Amino acid sequence: MKKNLFLYLFIFSLLINVFTYMYFTNKDKFQTTNIETLEGRVQALKDSVTANEDNLYKANYFTLDQNEDAQLYFGDKDLQKIQIAIRDAIYAGNAKAGGNPLVNYPQIGSPFLVNNYRILNNRWVIIDFSNGTLHGESIIKYFVEEDGSITFEPAETLLHANN
Repeated sequence: MKKNLFLYLFIFSLLINVFTYMYFTNKDKFQTTNIETLEGRVQALKDSVTANEDNLYKANYFTLDQNEDAQLYFGDKDLQKIQIAIRDAIYAGNAKAGGNPLVNYPQIGSPFLVNNYRILNNRWVIIDFSNGTLHGESIIKYFVEEDGSITFEPAETLLHANN
């Protein structure tokens, strides 16, 4: 009886060892595969971030922040203050009766209001405008006067046809 008990204990311990060995072997393989998969995903995400940074740089190429020549034009003046003054002057026109005067179109139904803008360089701003049904874009020349005020001169305006 004692012999059978030791035999059963030996077989049981052997089975436990085999199952433990198989568990840790498969766990290691699973973790290795998982790590390789995650490393591949990390590399794909890094490539995606790099591509997005490139796209962002290209999209912001025509901005005052990226244009060194335009920045040099303003000299020691604070670019942030100039950009804020331009923004405020553009949007202040929306409060005028009959719509924003930067839009070179007469009021058609409701007045045209500026929705968005982008400062391209030290001379031009592009604006997007609409009146709720019609929309368009306009290139505006701007001038920063000695007293810090901003004056505008519409250069070209495009009104999109409704389809």
